[in-house]
Amino acid sequence: MRPPLSSSSRRGCIAALLALAALPVAAQAPAWPTRAVKFVNNFPAGGPSDLMARSVADVLQNQFKQPFVVENKAGASGNIGADAVAKAAPDGYTVLFGIDSTFTVNPHIYKGMPFKPADLRPVVIMASSGLLVGVHPSTGFKSLADLVNAAKARPVTFSSAGSGSPGHLAAEVMTEATGAKITHVPYKGNTPAVTAILSGEVNGGALATPGMLPHVKAGKITPLAVTSRKRSSLAPEIPTVAEAGLPQLEQEVLYLAMVPAATPEPVVQALQKGMIDALARADVRTRLENLDLHYEGLTGAAAGKRLGELSERYGKVIRATGMKVE
Repeated sequence: MRPPLSSSSRRGCIAALLALAALPVAAQAPAWPTRAVKFVNNFPAGGPSDLMARSVADVLQNQFKQPFVVENKAGASGNIGADAVAKAAPDGYTVLFGIDSTFTVNPHIYKGMPFKPADLRPVVIMASSGLLVGVHPSTGFKSLADLVNAAKARPVTFSSAGSGSPGHLAAEVMTEATGAKITHVPYKGNTPAVTAILSGEVNGGALATPGMLPHVKAGKITPLAVTSRKRSSLAPEIPTVAEAGLPQLEQEVLYLAMVPAATPEPVVQALQKGMIDALARADVRTRLENLDLHYEGLTGAAAGKRLGELSERYGKVIRATGMKVE
């Protein structure tokens, strides 16, 4: 019969067993990051999603002691950049920064998507923003009701930042919900879309608030409403569409980060925590507020559910109106 183990030996065996039990966990949790991480923004530089990506990258670079770089891959309403990330190695080193329309609108208006929405998974829905519905003063519209009533009698032209953009969708939502005749006129970006309103080339539009507000304050654009759930912190005097009597026009742009679907869960969680921590910083929150962005912080199943609900809602609008890429 073997002599009983001493207390020190028993402690040694227990430590060895605990070490062995921890091995699979360690194998599932690779060190990340050990090199540069690339944030792919699928819209042009200078826009809200690009500025958010750069703000978060600055914080994570200091937190993880590795470079976090932003690369812009714009085109095809965000499809080009999203496709690049969908086809990247699922290791957490290539992350998409963009907006929900790539996943909630594009699949309904593009005949051939280069990737499937299921090829990517959300890390976090970081923030949301509404659009500002504004018109040229020559229209004489003073309220959203004025615009809708006039557009039921004759077409009203709306500019947007391009086919499939949030402004394009807003025009179609208004058409479908109210019976108004809104003629969509696409431009290459938010700035030329705003310029078209200023010149009177179009009657109005529903566009990003920061780009519209300087001209509202100068009296060159008449604001009618914001499409968000809450009033804009940048212009609290402008009513929401719900307050204007048309809650069915509510529409928000979601700003999100996505990674290839097969990215290991521990890597996703590390990235997710880093982003949530970054968005909690006072300086980052101030930058978001200056862009009229409202913190969301949705992750996991909640983020997926929100995107699924929007895709279903927008799909119905798109089928009803015949919205398409022009």
